[in-house]
Amino acid sequence: MQTIAEENPFRPGITTQGTESRGMLRTGRALSGLAVAFLIFDSAGKLFEVQPVIEGTKQLGYSPDIVFGLGVTLLSCVLAYLVPRTSVLGAVLLTGYLGGAVATHVRVGSPLFTHVLFPTYLAALIWGGLVLRDARLRAFLPWRDRRRS
Repeated sequence: MQTIAEENPFRPGITTQGTESRGMLRTGRALSGLAVAFLIFDSAGKLFEVQPVIEGTKQLGYSPDIVFGLGVTLLSCVLAYLVPRTSVLGAVLLTGYLGGAVATHVRVGSPLFTHVLFPTYLAALIWGGLVLRDARLRAFLPWRDRRRS
């Protein structure tokens, strides 16, 4: 009988290198890259306080004074996601940030599939890319391995 410690995929010395296919790794990087590209573009618009971004913020019911702070917050979360050691933390922080965007669009009555759910699509890209890139995260998640069943 095995103990929980023996089954723990995060115990020291576990090797996760070579357990993913190149296709999974490439797909994960592509999904993450797509999400990161959009989020960096969004944070740059906020950091440079581009007029359409400020107008959009006003339409959502927020003061234009918070635009720069939102840009700094978003860029910080994206940078945490890009660093391999903090990528899970970055994904969690981005999930929270995007959850606030969903709540904002629900509050103002934006269209469901184009505005309300768009942050959810981004979160799916973020987490999907991370799961495909990180074997430790796949081992942690409660998915069954068909090969072992």
